[in-house]
Amino acid sequence: MLRWIIFILIYSIFSVYGYQAIKTVTKASWFHYLFIVVALVIAGNFIYQFSLGSDGRVLNPAKSYAFGCLLAFMSLNLVIVPILLGEDVIRAFVGVYDKFTSKEAFDMSSRRKFISQIALGLAAIPFTSLLYGMYKGKYKFRVLEYVLYFEDLPEAFDGYRITQISDIHSGSFDNFEKIKYGVDLVNEQKSDVILFTGDLVNNKASEMTPWKDLFGTLKAKDGVFSVLGNHDYGDYVDWDSPAAKEKNLDDLKQMQKEMGYDLLLNESRFIERDGQRIALVGVENWGKGGFKKSGDLRKASEHIDLNDFKILMSHDPSHWEEQVIHDDYHYHLTLSGHTHGMQFGIEIPGWIKWSPVKWRYKHWAGIYKELGQYINVNRGFGFLAYPGRVGIWPEVSVITLKKGTNDA
Repeated sequence: MLRWIIFILIYSIFSVYGYQAIKTVTKASWFHYLFIVVALVIAGNFIYQFSLGSDGRVLNPAKSYAFGCLLAFMSLNLVIVPILLGEDVIRAFVGVYDKFTSKEAFDMSSRRKFISQIALGLAAIPFTSLLYGMYKGKYKFRVLEYVLYFEDLPEAFDGYRITQISDIHSGSFDNFEKIKYGVDLVNEQKSDVILFTGDLVNNKASEMTPWKDLFGTLKAKDGVFSVLGNHDYGDYVDWDSPAAKEKNLDDLKQMQKEMGYDLLLNESRFIERDGQRIALVGVENWGKGGFKKSGDLRKASEHIDLNDFKILMSHDPSHWEEQVIHDDYHYHLTLSGHTHGMQFGIEIPGWIKWSPVKWRYKHWAGIYKELGQYINVNRGFGFLAYPGRVGIWPEVSVITLKKGTNDA
């Protein structure tokens, strides 16, 4: 109860400042009332969804949109408040100064209209961006292609194409046609293999049921392989019993099998061509901090040789930094996801690549190289919590392996 009281208090303070800006800019009373109604509806829906709504802590589209609308509305006020609060401080200082210097009665002059106009103009940028992210950005799929060179790549695999997707989060989906477009886009790449690097669902295997047949259409010549992400274990749900949680994970594993995915649970496979081979290694989730650490790199690699060319699937990129790149086995390419690029940022190829998630993860989106090894951190196919994406669009990665060195 206390947390809701604190939330309402903070929300009310921010909304009052937003209302003041609106009232200063326009005298249309209907617009004032509209702002109040919108503020009440957004707060009321958020409180209902996260306190009285169904499924406890489980994130569903209704909760995601409640959070997304709150985030957009608060972004409007978060820009307005510092500007108007700063003006209030200045007006108060000037009022006190005038009182002691001119001996006149203390007076705080009325808020200047152009200050409110500036505040609203600046606030409109994140507000409209977040609304766009919910309306279109979350399904703005793009294909990112990379060519990586390796001197020790087996000749038979020169030109080998890998399509990677990650973080499907099927429990957040709400538009079948848009998702079908994304799935078709994966198949259109006609890669040799498709690799999925975890987080099929938000929490429960049942979230995937409506999408099982669609994602089961993913096909590649050498197959579709997958690993588990932190959300796949059901750790963020209050289960009735440990047996119910275990059954949920078993159901998810069985579902992937029925979809035609070869789920690697600290295991490895070989892909062979013309008497040569590359090793595909898949670990369960391993993430630093409070995330599950079920990944066992040594167990997953026990059937491969030191000199094999290795591709590792590991959901959380912190695993690469903490354990993989320092391992004697030398994993040539690691494929991860998990970060989503925070679903918010600015990316202009060759100019800027920024997201707040960089303060949490050193490797958060795209290709990185350290100690002669590569990692690709996929920005994710789906979305979680905030039902949208701004600047960090849903991604299908296509990686072409080439033998030799990049002399460009």
